[in-house]
Amino acid sequence: MAKKSAMNRNELVKKLVKQYAAKREALMAVANDQSLPLEERFEARLKLAKLPRNSSKTRIRNRCEVTGRPRAFYRKLKMSRIALRELGSQGQIPGLVKSSW
Repeated sequence: MAKKSAMNRNELVKKLVKQYAAKREALMAVANDQSLPLEERFEARLKLAKLPRNSSKTRIRNRCEVTGRPRAFYRKLKMSRIALRELGSQGQIPGLVKSSW
């Protein structure tokens, strides 16, 4: 099981990303628009820089929903390989059969 503090921090980052998503998108659109004057695009970049760092989508860490493990994460199932194997062995994941030979 991962540290509770790490999982809680990740949840706060997710909340910040959701909160600032619209503002960040609008500023990025202005900053990347080549038809606008350079000064206006530069202002948009400065405003982007003033936003909280944790409001960037790339700061979110994919974590297992079951254990909180940050590595070996399957996006489709939202869990780590270890949790997947344990739940699959117990027969709790429909359609998954643990192979053995």
